[in-house]
Amino acid sequence: MKLKIKVYSDYVCPFCFLAEKPLEEAIEGKDVEVEWMPYELRPYPNETLRPEENYLQSTWKQAVYPMAEQMGIDIVLPNVSPQPYTHLAFEGYQYAKEKGKANEYNDRMLRAFFQEQQDIGNVDILTKLAGEIGLDETEYREALVTRKYKEAHQKALAHSYNEANITAVPTFVIGNTTVTGVRSKETLEQIINDEMKKQPLEILTEGMACGVDGCK
Repeated sequence: MKLKIKVYSDYVCPFCFLAEKPLEEAIEGKDVEVEWMPYELRPYPNETLRPEENYLQSTWKQAVYPMAEQMGIDIVLPNVSPQPYTHLAFEGYQYAKEKGKANEYNDRMLRAFFQEQQDIGNVDILTKLAGEIGLDETEYREALVTRKYKEAHQKALAHSYNEANITAVPTFVIGNTTVTGVRSKETLEQIINDEMKKQPLEILTEGMACGVDGCK
């Protein structure tokens, strides 16, 4: 039985981007299923952050950049000001999920913002990024313009806020264990291994029968 891992994140959270690499390394070769879950840190109409603000630059200088350097990950404080709302990108995620490209989409959004400084609140840019991972651009754009996946996204948000009680991102729910914040490959591996030991054995029973020569 696959171990289920849910990762709650927002596309404008630098630590969510930094959390990708150790997770990918920790799950390599393991029978797990990762699902990225949407969580808007500053949903409309709340004001979003501005990169020119001193406190944001200070946070990046003191925490984000040192961590990224230690992890060997290229990242930059995007110059998009104000930072984009992420509801449209997340509605696009619901479309990508339906097309079997959820993880690729999630990764593309994070890299577009934190490595390429692209405005992931812009429909034209989102459409181009979707096309880069093999999604139908015309269909994708129409889904965003008509807000086809608004309800699905709102339902996912309600789950994050009210059912899962997520208050910060990234948050990992690994089996029955919940941890918040960027974690090392070793820490994630330990949690994954511990949770996999708790998984019930999957026993194939279909087709089993007994005959005169015994059971098989």
